[in-house]
Amino acid sequence: MLASTFGFGLMAIFIRLASASMPTWEIAFFRVLFGFLLLLALLAWPVRSQAQPLHAFLARVRTTQLPRYVVRCAIGVAAMFCGFWAIAHLPLAQAISLNYSSPIFVTIAAILMLGERVRVRRWAAVVGGFIGVLVIVRPGSHAFSPGSLVAVASAMLSALVAIQIKQLSAADKADTIVFWTYALWVPMTLLPTLWVWQTPHGITWLWLLLAGVMGTAGQLLWTRALKLGEVSALTPISFTQLPVVTFAGWLLFDEVVDTPTMIGAGIILASAFYIAHRESVLARRAASKALSKSNPPVV
Repeated sequence: MLASTFGFGLMAIFIRLASASMPTWEIAFFRVLFGFLLLLALLAWPVRSQAQPLHAFLARVRTTQLPRYVVRCAIGVAAMFCGFWAIAHLPLAQAISLNYSSPIFVTIAAILMLGERVRVRRWAAVVGGFIGVLVIVRPGSHAFSPGSLVAVASAMLSALVAIQIKQLSAADKADTIVFWTYALWVPMTLLPTLWVWQTPHGITWLWLLLAGVMGTAGQLLWTRALKLGEVSALTPISFTQLPVVTFAGWLLFDEVVDTPTMIGAGIILASAFYIAHRESVLARRAASKALSKSNPPVV
């Protein structure tokens, strides 16, 4: 999880560096394109020695839910654009802090879309998270920036994507979900990029390549970490991304984090951690009940 966190943090830094000379849509396209090439290599490697490697690869990523992937990826592209725009135009600490509010919106989306029951303690965490968002955004004050709402929109859209991934995972494996996500993201980000195309030059190519590699590596490591460990134990580790990007913002872009952003970030992180902790507890209880039903006591 720590390696995943640094991967995502470095991706944000490279996106910010590339944004000095590249439009957001084009950064999103190259991040997806380079990430997809890395993903293809990783997925193809285990089947390279089989008699029919192409057939084995296609079998590995086969799905019957393609229309649902199109919807999921369209929302994901919108979330990606908002997130990248926020990284390019807001202080890094502010953009990343607001992105951590996504679990708050996931909880609400789970109620509306999945019919999940949320009790008082998780509702309290959701309310606390919203207070943290308001502390950072500061609507109605002289410090309010409309751009901060773009970062909040990214968190909201990412929550919808998380719910859709949960639905897709009921029928498809993780490799299938990741493959079709990238396979559809490439053309979806290419079309708007053509309208704002600027040929990258010099070191910008390196920033774009590293953003794609770090983003995909972060995703794969994050998935692996969640498979090996408890969400409640891993979530605090993911919060180390914030001091990493805050330090990078100060060192590379002369950004200074103000007190309201620090306070709001702390509230959001605490709320996100508690939500993850409660979900982990409830998941263990559900698994324990299922095990008890399948193995009744001997009398």
